[in-house]
Amino acid sequence: MNIFVLLYNFGTEKEGIHSIELKGRTIVLMFEEKDDADRYCGLLEAQDFPLPSVEMINIDEIRDFCNKLDYECKLVEKNFVPKTAEDRLLISPPQKNLEVDKWNIDESKEENLDLNTIKENLEKLL
Repeated sequence: MNIFVLLYNFGTEKEGIHSIELKGRTIVLMFEEKDDADRYCGLLEAQDFPLPSVEMINIDEIRDFCNKLDYECKLVEKNFVPKTAEDRLLISPPQKNLEVDKWNIDESKEENLDLNTIKENLEKLL
């Protein structure tokens, strides 16, 4: 099954995937419908956040990527209706976003990350 994800700097060495932080967990959003992903992008842009591109990817590739990095992935299904405040984050970005300059790796955690593995995993998504 193919889904849609939000990618920054698509096709470059600085490529990244949009995620949200919820209760200390990193969650990658997957959208069943391209229109929902496009709408979410528009909401990010309205908050002066850099505009990601919407890219279609196989759901198993995203799940593998998330498992390797200990991220969670959440599927926003067609006609999704939020039931909780947390569910609302799946269709509308949080009011507060990380500043672009804070996207860089935390130097104290840098030694725990294998950057080559992360890069290889992102390349596999393409």
